Amino acid sequence: MRIDDALRAGLMHALARFTVRYGDELRFAGEDLPEPERVRVPTRYGHVPVHLYRPVRAARRALGAYVHFHGGAFLMRYPQMDDFWCRYVASRAGVVVANVDFRAGPYVQYPVAQHEAHDAAAHLATRGSDHGIDGARVAVGGLSSGGALAAATCLQARDRGSFAPVLQVLGVPALDVATEVDTGAPGMISPALRRLVRRVYFPDPATRADPYASPLLADTVRALPPAVVLTAERDTLRADGDKYAARLRNAGVEVVSDMTPGADHYFLSHDLERARRTMEMVAGQIRRRTSPA
Repeated sequence: MRIDDALRAGLMHALARFTVRYGDELRFAGEDLPEPERVRVPTRYGHVPVHLYRPVRAARRALGAYVHFHGGAFLMRYPQMDDFWCRYVASRAGVVVANVDFRAGPYVQYPVAQHEAHDAAAHLATRGSDHGIDGARVAVGGLSSGGALAAATCLQARDRGSFAPVLQVLGVPALDVATEVDTGAPGMISPALRRLVRRVYFPDPATRADPYASPLLADTVRALPPAVVLTAERDTLRADGDKYAARLRNAGVEVVSDMTPGADHYFLSHDLERARRTMEMVAGQIRRRTSPA
């Protein structure tokens, strides 16, 4: 890793809590929820923190769950950036939301975050009763690089037989880190940032086409859970989501696709009224998939 890459990535990592402001205008529900409970769950690299958000009027019985992976280009470790999303889903879908504090670059490299994401979700599915969760009703999802982790988690769960997610929510996901970046592509997710991510978190070109690094390049996407794929018209990552949704459909997987017109990567902030509809649709899909049979 080049010294200047390490310094830039280290600054992104350290300053995320001060620089990330996305979502402040999107707190449409869930502000009455208490502060999330912080627990630690085991992974193959040791325990990671998980922030559990619970509905205000939670039932006495175990609830379904939505396991969330935050964005940040695999370089930011700041789960609170998606606090607005976690509160909304917990409130509107009536589930426990588990916001996973996985490790990120430049302090770890692929596949650490992918493995920790899977292991945390699998633990919550298999030991969910420890946390008031019905492990048979667990959805996973994420935004941006978190969407990539959600897709990788579902592939790992299928391949390992570790648990059976009932839904995957892939928000503006980054699903291909192997294909060359278009140097002329405009947008919030610049070619320079994408190349930095590859050099820092995916430094070995030989592993960038692994299915858990680039889910879009997986040999098969059969037997994966139903998906909600959210894209934005002007996002440089839109093609990843569109192609993955098409692959899932062709493999017989049920897919709901939603593209926000005119928006770049921070798609929910583009049109707040449309954001309300998008978030309500996602919460409804989570609620439906995690409801008792």
